[in-house]
Formats: sequence, C-alpha cells, structure tokens
Amino acid sequence: MMATSWPCGILRSDFGVFAPYRNLVRRIVQHGRLVRTVSDLLNRIKNEELKIKNLKVRFLIFNSSFLIPSKTVNELPSRFKLLGGLLLLVFTAQAQRTVPGAASVAPAAKAVVAPVQTILMPVADSAGVASQVPWKFVRLIKMRNPGAASLDRRGTLYVADADNNLRQFSPEGLPLNTFAPAQPGHAAQVEAWNVTTVLVFNDDRQQLVLLDRFLALIAEVRLADFVDGMIRVATLAPDNRIWLLDESSLELREFDPNTLRLVKNTPLDLIIGRTRPDFRFLRHYQNNLYLVDKVTGVYVFDNLGNYKKKIPFIGLNSVGFRGDELYYLEAGAIHFFHLYNLAERRVTLPADVAPAAVQQVLLGESYAYIFTAAGVAVYQWK
Repeated sequence: MMATSWPCGILRSDFGVFAPYRNLVRRIVQHGRLVRTVSDLLNRIKNEELKIKNLKVRFLIFNSSFLIPSKTVNELPSRFKLLGGLLLLVFTAQAQRTVPGAASVAPAAKAVVAPVQTILMPVADSAGVASQVPWKFVRLIKMRNPGAASLDRRGTLYVADADNNLRQFSPEGLPLNTFAPAQPGHAAQVEAWNVTTVLVFNDDRQQLVLLDRFLALIAEVRLADFVDGMIRVATLAPDNRIWLLDESSLELREFDPNTLRLVKNTPLDLIIGRTRPDFRFLRHYQNNLYLVDKVTGVYVFDNLGNYKKKIPFIGLNSVGFRGDELYYLEAGAIHFFHLYNLAERRVTLPADVAPAAVQQVLLGESYAYIFTAAGVAVYQWK
C-alpha cells in the first residue's frame, strides 16, 4: 500500500550488494521479462546467488517536492515491502520512462499556467500615419484664454478662466458651478480626478486651494509656511495627500494637508544629472507619479516617490491619461502611448479645427475638449 504511492525508488546498500539488484532489474527490463509476483522476484534473486536472510538495506525515496528519510529494513515483512517496491519500479520502468508534465496531472477543471514573464517591446503605429475617428461637434464653451483644466472620474470638466475663477461643466459642456477666490492669482494646475476633492495650485502666491465636488472651499494652505523653496507644480494623490515639486532644492515632496507637515522627500539631482530641467506638469495616475520635464521627458515614480524610469517624450507642457494610455498633443494630432505594452498610435484632430490654434486637449470616455483662445470646443467622439 505504501509502495503504490512512490513516484520513484532508489535503493542503496550499506554493504555494497546493491549492484546485483540493479543488474537484475536492468536485465529484466532489457529482455522484456515481467515479474508478476514477489515469489518470481525471489526466485530470480536466488538464481543470482544472493543471500537476503540478514541483509540490511537502506533506501531513500524521493518525491518531486520533498524527501522521505531513509529507513532500515530488518524484519522479513519489511523486506517483502521493499521487494514489492522494487517490483513496482520494474513495472514502472516498462510502462513509462519520462516524468509527466505539470499540465498532464492537473485537474481537468483547472488550467496550469507557467510563471513566465513576457517582455514586451514598443509597438509603433502599423500604418505610420494618424488614424481618424468620427468627431461630432456638440458646443463651444465661450471663455477667453482658458487656463488649467482637469477631468474627474465621472467626466465633469473643471476649467480656470482668465480671472482665476474655477468653473465646473457637465460632460456635455453645460455650466454647473463656479468658485471665485477671495484674492486674485494664477491657477497653474487643477486636479479633480479624485472626485471628492479638487486641488487648485496658485504658483504666483504659492498656495494650495482644496474644494469639494460642489466647489465649496475646504481649506487653503500657504506653502511658504512649510517649505523654504519654490514649488513649481503640484498634484493630488488618491489618499488626498499632495505631491509637490520643489524647484529650489530639486526634490519631490509629499505634503499631508491634515497634519500640515511634509512626510516624504525624494532628491532629484542624481536622477536629472547635469541637465537644466523645465518642469511643467505633475500627475498621479494608477499608482504612479508622472513628472513632465519639457527638456528631457516624462519621469515616472511609484506612489512612494521612488524613481522608476523616464519616457523620452520631450517638448511637452502636459500629458493626459485615458484608460491604460498616456496621451499628448503634438504636430496636429493626439498621440497615445500605452503604459504597459508600450504601443503607440495617433488620432487626427477634427477637420474644422486649426492645429496651430489648439492649446490643450482633454479626453473623456465619450467627450473630448479642445482648448483654443476663444474657448473650449466640446466634441463627441468614438
């Protein structure tokens, strides 16, 4: 009963008498002779003039993943068990000579997948030209020189106007709410992806403004009270902490608005090297932090501020994200870059839009927003 569970057996004699067993098994296998009973095996061993009366044999049984300690065979019933195991080995040697693969012994209802990591290479646009999608013009949001803008997860649009007011629009471009600050300033960046909290960063006043989803004021934070240097860009993390780029010390900092203290610092001098960076944009997306440098490209950090890689897209002022793709505006087309399989594609702008007049593009699930000096054109696409 024990022998039937052995995948393989290896006998080793402490007295150097294993060779006759091994030779016997080899001859039986080579000549195709089958040992059907233990008595047959004993007779064949007797014919080889072997004495097994007081033989002590140590054997090791190996399994695919563990080792059963060696046992000493002294008693006659144990010797018969050992010989039964040898008999099973002879039949196994006749039936199958190779070890079955993992998939062949798995349950039928379960698929066995090997833990193989596939390395994907960048895939360029197969056509080499920008593809066209159906654009349907919806309306024009008239706004003189619209500024920083953002989309939340529900597709709601937030745009800072020339007077530093933050205006909220539905996905179709219908006005919803407006936030007018008590003091004038310049909204360098707006971040609304978290839905419940909207961040407005005023770079000229070095101030953070936190609003709820109805544009009601939550808090205002003067960064000069907590940071000695000059903050160039800022963004909101999913845990409502705020990432800051300190241009004076070249550090990426994380600020907790609840405790009003800095919790993380990542030096960038060794990462950037001897270049003179021109940081324009910062965004947290899918557990990564994307820092746009117009000179060298897009630096990628994890959600703890650890540097991961650099994407060599130069000359950009900002980037956007849609699904698993990063997109940006260049040469009259919208360029898409897949964050995981590295595939690239391009989509042309609507035919009635002059590429030179476009300042910024934001893409939602069903609507696209094209920013010009005259306002924001809302298009339905795909």
